[in-house]
Amino acid sequence: MEPTLLQSGEVADVGVLVDALNYTWVLVVCFLIFFMHAGFAMLEAGQVRSKNVANQLTKNLLTWSVGVVAFFLVGAGVSSLVGGGGFTWIAGEDPGSWANGWFYGAVFAMTAATIVSGAVAGRAKLRAYVAYTVLLAAVIYPVVTGITWSGGYILEYVGTGFQDFAGGMIVHGMGGIAGLTAAWVLGPRMDRYNSDGSVNVIPGHSMTFAVLGTLLLAFGWYGFNVGTASIFVENADGEMVFNAAVLGRVVLTTTLAMAMGAIGSGAVALLKTGKVDTLYVANGLLAGLVGITAIPDVAAWWGALVVGLLAGAQLPIVFSFVEQRLKIDDVCAVFPVHGSAGVLGTLLFPFVAAPGMVDSVVNAFIAQLAGVVVITVWTVVATAAVFGALKAIGQARVSPEHERDGLDVSEHGVDTYPEFGQPDVATDGGSDEIIRADGGERFGESRSSSELRSDGGEPNDGEIKMVTAIVRPDRLGDIKKSLAEAGAPSLTVTNVSGRGSQPAKKGQWRGEEYTVDLHQKVKIECVVADIPAQEVVDAIRDGAETGEPGDGKIFVMPVEDATQIRTGKTGRDAV
Repeated sequence: MEPTLLQSGEVADVGVLVDALNYTWVLVVCFLIFFMHAGFAMLEAGQVRSKNVANQLTKNLLTWSVGVVAFFLVGAGVSSLVGGGGFTWIAGEDPGSWANGWFYGAVFAMTAATIVSGAVAGRAKLRAYVAYTVLLAAVIYPVVTGITWSGGYILEYVGTGFQDFAGGMIVHGMGGIAGLTAAWVLGPRMDRYNSDGSVNVIPGHSMTFAVLGTLLLAFGWYGFNVGTASIFVENADGEMVFNAAVLGRVVLTTTLAMAMGAIGSGAVALLKTGKVDTLYVANGLLAGLVGITAIPDVAAWWGALVVGLLAGAQLPIVFSFVEQRLKIDDVCAVFPVHGSAGVLGTLLFPFVAAPGMVDSVVNAFIAQLAGVVVITVWTVVATAAVFGALKAIGQARVSPEHERDGLDVSEHGVDTYPEFGQPDVATDGGSDEIIRADGGERFGESRSSSELRSDGGEPNDGEIKMVTAIVRPDRLGDIKKSLAEAGAPSLTVTNVSGRGSQPAKKGQWRGEEYTVDLHQKVKIECVVADIPAQEVVDAIRDGAETGEPGDGKIFVMPVEDATQIRTGKTGRDAV
């Protein structure tokens, strides 16, 4: 494509300017959709346990890296081939078409691919996920686009075209169904289900990350939906006109459905549990976006409200069904967010369309149903075949030892949070593992420490003693003040969690309750030689006491000897 000069403030060719604006629009849109990977990374990282965060982040990085190369080398050509245009390799085309052709298709393809990673989190081998991503980008997803966007086979065989404006079913529905299928083949995480079939809740490690990821995805979704509409289009008279009506409808319906998705999911969670669950609100917002993605250019404003509300409301119901009835461990609620919401929005098209958008409700519904069935069958068969083959040769799932240790260490040799130790399993009390819903460690294990060293005090009968107290974290400031007033400001503080007389509490993760019977505590250690140990005990008790169960305990133990590393001094002189 040769550059065209614009001189004296006048456009030499209006068509060139229009093409340039549309081309630039596509580039900006693609950059927004690419940025959605940051949202997926944060959303998934927040919903997995801390020992699997690096693994999830790595999968998101590799999804783009290996997937986009596979789509470039094979996938784009397969889509063209299935669509009836023959296998056309992108590298042989005019570079001017690469951005609004190949690159535009690639960012959509990678969105479909990365959805799967959230469903198989915590137990899939990295090599298995990468292998599936390559095949999805090269064959599985391109076949779907070849049948629909590229080929128009639904129109040919059914008589009415399949409506999917921006990939509500083609991208998100397909990705959600693929994720559910992969999770089914792999089986649930260890400790997810008890022998009697009851469900253990395994909370993710960061609600903050999950919500941040949700908002990043919502931001990128404007590129996904609104960006699918060009700025300028050709009208019936062959004139280039500003596409304001479509752009306006898409941005309105996308925004309304997003909002109603959060409201619908939060309302159902409230009815089920009596609480507005934060994660359900976040997931519902995304479900509302997925629901409208197939039809934002043709839905009535009230239709967007209906689609968003239903897409959000179905999420808690479908998630519970998948978890409790199907016994499929969909870690990040991939299917109810992307799969069932995508199907729902696609099928609702003829019922919520704006006036004049549908000639026959029956015919339109048949076409939509046909598209959903074809995409579902192909996705389930292809995904089950790939993961089934990997499972048969022992390459689909990590070993129980690696799963217990966490995929960060076993698959990548890293610890995402090296300063905080290794967390255990959080359950509802039905497994043999300690309940770890509060994110802490076993009583006495270190997560982080800080030391304050000082001197001073009065004689302690020549003995060195260790005073150890397990107390409430919120009392630490008062205890430090009391110790300083007693002349014993030297202490070591460690964050721990433990269980004693303090009653267990109920936690909630995605609307499901679980028992929290390990409570966050602080362990304070004071080694004293120049001050009576009882004075230290009294000082700690004065600062720690609230009068409620769970105030903690204080222990006094003799210390046989002590050595100061810097000077080599021993005994009392070292202390």
